[in-house]
Amino acid sequence: MALTFLYMHNVVILGSGCAGNTAAIYAARASLKPLVLMGREPGGQLSITSEVENFPGFPEGVMGPQLVENMKLQAERFGAEFRHGTVVEADLSKRPFRLNVDGDWIETATLVVATGASARWLGIPGEQKLIGKGVSSCATCDGFFYRGLKIMVVGGGDSALEEANFLTRFSNVMLVHRREEFRASKIMIDRAKANPKIEFVLNTVVEEVLANETGVVASARLRNIVTGEIKDQEVDGFFVAIGHIPNTKPFVGQLTLDEDGYIVSQGGARTNITGVFHAGDVQDRTYRQAITASGAGCMAAIEVERFLEAEGH
Repeated sequence: MALTFLYMHNVVILGSGCAGNTAAIYAARASLKPLVLMGREPGGQLSITSEVENFPGFPEGVMGPQLVENMKLQAERFGAEFRHGTVVEADLSKRPFRLNVDGDWIETATLVVATGASARWLGIPGEQKLIGKGVSSCATCDGFFYRGLKIMVVGGGDSALEEANFLTRFSNVMLVHRREEFRASKIMIDRAKANPKIEFVLNTVVEEVLANETGVVASARLRNIVTGEIKDQEVDGFFVAIGHIPNTKPFVGQLTLDEDGYIVSQGGARTNITGVFHAGDVQDRTYRQAITASGAGCMAAIEVERFLEAEGH
């Protein structure tokens, strides 16, 4: 099939979560007419988040999908163009950069990579269906909702132990890990073991997340891999903490990435390639919050504006 070649843009923004949409708002207000490619998960992580209570300006909270939709509408108001599509190949060897978007090639003078990082999931029955209904991959986002309730965390790395420790602010936590030993750092293991509110359930896997008659999480089916014993453990908040996968596959071998695939920042929002900028969770493996992603989107757009202005655009 012949590939269609489209015209050049001032800036293309990859991703339509908080980072991408905020970058779009700022770039559009600077009259750059940004094109936003919405990606495989339009709206990013917030599109599967129910209520957001920690984004400034919403004292009563706001639904995640509504928050990113409002950002999109705000960007469109200033002239941003949104298009469904995912970059499957990129040529960043020279400017203008070339992007293959589901078979169509487009050119752009600058690029903002705000493709985010997708949570790793267990892939068990009930998990995806119950996201936002008791299943979560973000303790700092959703932990508050389970104050005084039964909380379970699944994982054995630093992120799992860190999330378990954090969640003890709200309730006791059952930490489920498939092995006897943890792969987390010693300091995180020691901290978790010293926390009396964490119960360790080792050599155990979760086989299914079960809902009650109202459609929210009620229990998790556990299997001890040593004894084979199966039991249904009551739980209200089920947190999966087995890491994230940064969405950087099209840029491998071009952008400088760390061992896990996150973009390595060259300061500010800059990458190792002049004219390519980063924003949000695709580079941030520490905070991963809606507000920090929005701040990063603002930074990236301002750097794009200054970069193009210096070139006489």
